[in-house]
Amino acid sequence: MGRRISDDSESRFAAYVEGIVEVIGHADRAGPLNDYCTGLMMAGERKSVEPMAAVTAPARTAAQHQSLLHFVGQSAWSDAKVLAKVCELVLPKIECHGPIEAWIIDDTGFPKKGKHSVGVARQYCGQLGKQDNCQVAVSLSIANHHASLPVAYRLYLPEDWTKDRKRLRKVGVPEEVDFKTKPEIALEQIEAACAAGLPRGVVLMDAGYGCNTDLRTGVSALGLRYVAGILPNTSVWAPGTGPLPPKKWSGRGRQPKLIRRDDKHRPVSVKELALNLPKRAWRTISWREGSAEQLSSRFARVRVRAAHHDYKLAESRAQEWLLIEWPEGEKEPTKYWLSTLPKDIAFRALVDFAKLRWRIERDYQELKQEVGLGHFEGRGWRGFHHHATLCIAAYGFLVSERETIPPCGPRSAGPFEKLAVSNGYRPRGSAAANPTTRSELDRDTAHPPQRRPRRQIIEMSMLRNSNTQKHTQKFVTQ
Repeated sequence: MGRRISDDSESRFAAYVEGIVEVIGHADRAGPLNDYCTGLMMAGERKSVEPMAAVTAPARTAAQHQSLLHFVGQSAWSDAKVLAKVCELVLPKIECHGPIEAWIIDDTGFPKKGKHSVGVARQYCGQLGKQDNCQVAVSLSIANHHASLPVAYRLYLPEDWTKDRKRLRKVGVPEEVDFKTKPEIALEQIEAACAAGLPRGVVLMDAGYGCNTDLRTGVSALGLRYVAGILPNTSVWAPGTGPLPPKKWSGRGRQPKLIRRDDKHRPVSVKELALNLPKRAWRTISWREGSAEQLSSRFARVRVRAAHHDYKLAESRAQEWLLIEWPEGEKEPTKYWLSTLPKDIAFRALVDFAKLRWRIERDYQELKQEVGLGHFEGRGWRGFHHHATLCIAAYGFLVSERETIPPCGPRSAGPFEKLAVSNGYRPRGSAAANPTTRSELDRDTAHPPQRRPRRQIIEMSMLRNSNTQKHTQKFVTQ
């Protein structure tokens, strides 16, 4: 039984890679593409080029190393075309379980030593939960309640980097790339997804993006709805209040057009509004199954108008939902969202959309732990994005394979034979290797991860089944 499953999976993988070959450019890239994706999905402590060369071609590791190195670091294939093809191949598998419901914006950080790798700077790193030396990439994922898939991915370049043209040329940043904030990158990704005709969903974002008024406005201008996390000090007009109309025109000078505030007409923070809501405004609502029990919390919602700098506008902003979470036992509310979902949306449905953003947390967890998203050791712009694109391609195959093995499937089942690697081999990026022998590609490599249990590709696809979802949810706090 295990052998038959293995053969079927291997043939599906071959067909999947062949589909990507159509957009990769030259036919001589088909072999490295297949080997790189295979290496990303094989069991291994490190998914950088050298150890992947050792497991995919143990009899000719040096030649394979050079082949994969050139393919990921130098070959001029299009990341956008490959990601679009991956989406085309995987989307039908996701939509078998329902339409796309959400587009999720987020970013992820990669701890990095030194200062020469592209985009590295001292900035906030979510993986570490603090400011440190790292790279940060912004992504857009499409999702429903069954699965999710990144469809856009771009490195954020801090402003200091974009001012140093010599430094940019050294790591191969294209001339047309200039400084953009993370929300600006995210909006470009959303615009591209709209232009590509991807199935539309509600745009979900945390407070790092949701507090950006221009991003929210841009999303609405594209005809998309959003559920955007915001900070407690975000100002809104409470129900029954609003700005004053423009001053009456005296007949001389320019006619006043801007709405106004005065001492009696001022917005309030969402925290102040929440603390003054009556007890009857709060309801306990559950949204999904957690690791041990149904997840639930206490919520309130009210219709408000966002007030940020609205005194520069001729009209006040449209009403939208303010959703507030205040768990039992907490001294004050813990989370806030603004949403342009319809006025008549059910309370539970509004909460469900706000909480669906947890899928991006699991995407990043699996991309990093299972297919080595953070293991790239090069310094260049092209290599950074090529490696991420191939990781997403490998992850896309795992998403499409999610239901091919039942939760109780044998742990020995896998699509590839276990590849022979000499007993004494230690990849230069591994924790067991001597640090003085690390890859010459990058002396800035992040701290290597701790060893985890080895598993084959089919076992990795089981991460997406319902049993493993419960385990994964332990790592996601909502």
